[in-house]
Amino acid sequence: MDQKEAFEKAVAASKTLQAKPDNETLLRLYSLYKQATEGDINIAPPGMFDFVARAKYDAWLKLNGLGTADAMQQYINLVAQLSGKID
Repeated sequence: MDQKEAFEKAVAASKTLQAKPDNETLLRLYSLYKQATEGDINIAPPGMFDFVARAKYDAWLKLNGLGTADAMQQYINLVAQLSGKID
């Protein structure tokens, strides 16, 4: 299985985790997904009172410069860790 297929499988698996991850882990999943699928952040920062959007924006911004392949692999590894299947 190539990396893109493994990534797509991990995305599907992330939606069926037995336990909901904590907010920090959810932000990590979100930011790795965005970096893997869209690359460096490409949206304007949200307003300062939109706390959820700001947290997502900041998490994605921290990954600027991380390559698509690296982001995909980190996402795959994190989902594997969360599901208890570490390959």
